[in-house]
Amino acid sequence: MKIHRSKLVLSPDPSRVILRPLGPLGDERHRRIITKVLALNESDVKDLLRITWADFAGRHRNLPEFLRSQFESVRRLIPRKVWLSEERRLLLGAYFTQEYSVEAAALFNPSIVIHPDQRGVPSGSIRFVMSLRATGEGHISSIAFREGTVDRNGSIQITKPTRFTTAPHKIHRFREKNTFARLFLSDFTNQQTDYEATYAPDEPISERILFPAVPVESHGMEDARFVRFLDDDGHAIYFATYTAYNGHDVVPRMIQTIDFLKFHVHSLSGPEIRNKGMALFPRKIHGSYAMISRQDAENLYIMYSRNIHIWGARIPLIQPRRAWEFVQIGNCGSPIETTEGWLVISHGVGPMRRYALGAYLLDLDNPSRVIASLEKPMLFPNKKEREGYVPNVLYTCGALVHRGRLILPYAMSDAACSFATVSLSDLVRSMRRE
Repeated sequence: MKIHRSKLVLSPDPSRVILRPLGPLGDERHRRIITKVLALNESDVKDLLRITWADFAGRHRNLPEFLRSQFESVRRLIPRKVWLSEERRLLLGAYFTQEYSVEAAALFNPSIVIHPDQRGVPSGSIRFVMSLRATGEGHISSIAFREGTVDRNGSIQITKPTRFTTAPHKIHRFREKNTFARLFLSDFTNQQTDYEATYAPDEPISERILFPAVPVESHGMEDARFVRFLDDDGHAIYFATYTAYNGHDVVPRMIQTIDFLKFHVHSLSGPEIRNKGMALFPRKIHGSYAMISRQDAENLYIMYSRNIHIWGARIPLIQPRRAWEFVQIGNCGSPIETTEGWLVISHGVGPMRRYALGAYLLDLDNPSRVIASLEKPMLFPNKKEREGYVPNVLYTCGALVHRGRLILPYAMSDAACSFATVSLSDLVRSMRRE
């Protein structure tokens, strides 16, 4: 089995910044800032705003709208009789705004799916969407996107991202209606947990960032595993499981979209909704949704459910049994349907906490049964890939198959990303039958 490593590297770019409200300072401190700005004469206000515009307007698409929204957030602290010019309102908004560099620390743990729009793609090529875990100040993770193409020969190109990075234009929050979910989530937050995030159609995918929007994910949206799911009538829906972190606890949640413009982010419920690393199968099996999971941080399980939001009993699937996976085993994205079986890319942790990627085949009709697996790792970090924020880690959250090749984006030591490709038939032939 010959693995081809791409020379393409996706590195974090600290200049990719979004606008965020200034951290919570309390009403009294807000009032003191407001009082100082109100004391400025109009000429000074215009000069300060002109300097702010020169320094920041070119870094954001929607700076005026955001500053106005920040002004409105503190307007209740301003005496009603005080007249304010438009310039002073914008300047006040600027004092309660900050930039946040979403990729300042790392860009890693990618997943990849076929793009919903294949118009204009040359014959034999495909366009794809990648999700990536972007980590910035305070180690807060969000979900970033890139798009690119794979040609008929397996060559990968990434569309150069624009200068801008933009949070959703509209977020609509609503309470979880499911009683079981409310009981489960009460340990994490008693506030609204589900929401819809919407972007403008003229913003390229690379500009869109899913940033934590509710308390349950306030410290991070981690390791999204996107999958193109075909429903019963053949329509495609994109789902992603991800890990929400609130600073103390982790809980699996789900994202749903059809176009990467409008995202429904919602809670999952049931006794087995815990820990990390859930990955949804790309279609139903015998009328049920299926999910690979790892509730005990060591072994892999499989679950079935008639309701995609509620997950109950788990069935043991794979235990660490080879030396390079003795510490733990996990999935690396949703299973891929092939003629030979369901292909599951796995990661194993061995001596010195070195991560390596392996592969398993599950029976197409009964994916609770393992039919083949790799005896040796398919990929492990080389000398260039082992140095980073978390050394000796090679990891992915999803792959795809194109023209008989496995296209595998992967993260290098929780720092940056690259790609590997391998013949699918070679990979399957290298497996040992169970």
